[in-house]
Amino acid sequence: MEYRALGRSGLQVSPLAFGGNVFGWTADEAMSHRLLDAWVDAGMNFVDTADMYSRWAPGHVGGESETVIGRWFAQGGGRRDKVVLATKVGKPMGDDKVGLHPRYIRQAVDASLTRLKTDHIDLYQSHDDDPNVPMEDVMGAFDDLIKAGKVRAVGASNYEADRFAQALDTSERLGIARYETLQPLYNLHEREFFEKGLQSLCVERGIGVINFWALAAGFLTGKYRTPADAGKSVRGQGVIDKYLNPRGLRILAALDTVAERVGATQGQVALAWQIAQPGITAPIASATDIEQLNQLLVAAELKLDAASLAELSAASDYLG
Repeated sequence: MEYRALGRSGLQVSPLAFGGNVFGWTADEAMSHRLLDAWVDAGMNFVDTADMYSRWAPGHVGGESETVIGRWFAQGGGRRDKVVLATKVGKPMGDDKVGLHPRYIRQAVDASLTRLKTDHIDLYQSHDDDPNVPMEDVMGAFDDLIKAGKVRAVGASNYEADRFAQALDTSERLGIARYETLQPLYNLHEREFFEKGLQSLCVERGIGVINFWALAAGFLTGKYRTPADAGKSVRGQGVIDKYLNPRGLRILAALDTVAERVGATQGQVALAWQIAQPGITAPIASATDIEQLNQLLVAAELKLDAASLAELSAASDYLG
């Protein structure tokens, strides 16, 4: 397995991150543990979750994913040592539990550590920007967590380019820990947000990028090709409405062509394209059964030639 540097943190991660939003939700605890075992047995080591996963599900309150991971760690066998563990703070976890106020960050990290049954988090990320808290306070709180040994590195998610640059500059000016990673929306269909401003910033400042929605909610697997396909999943209609358009069909056609040429699936090709893009460290993708996980493992090792990369980039061009 070819590991990649996670920013300047000193952490080395696999070229894909397992998205833990499914743990305790669409993958029950037993399946989640099987998936985690298979993930690390294959040489993969990066797992990303959040304190609020899966608060959106009926009957859930948040913390379900972290709890499942913690129970997996508790099985022993060196499981914790095999994982670079990333989680997040800042999304609503109750009326008074939201945002990036230093007092709440201190409470939230302890709650996550308890659920995860570990004494440290490798990568602790702000789930959203919080313009109501001075950047100096936010980064100062994260710096304190690193000094306390509770966190090894910090990252950000869902930041605009100007605010992310401000965060980096604040850390540099104060001589404290900086965001080593960024978690933006990025895939073959949704390129513009990252590529217009954030990508060059991340490359120039040595930031590790772990993008989410890497398969565009399943669209880039080729699963949704006509309006009738909306019934294939609970989110199918939203996928059709968002992605099934002339540009989306061009992307699917290019994925079909490249996939046939290299002997892979459309989803594997879509992930391989992302892994090859400047600044990208490890796209985040999920699986709810072992077959799906095995498909991800192939994608992590798939190397596309320059012609295939160019063909996919041209088909997904958003400027034309």
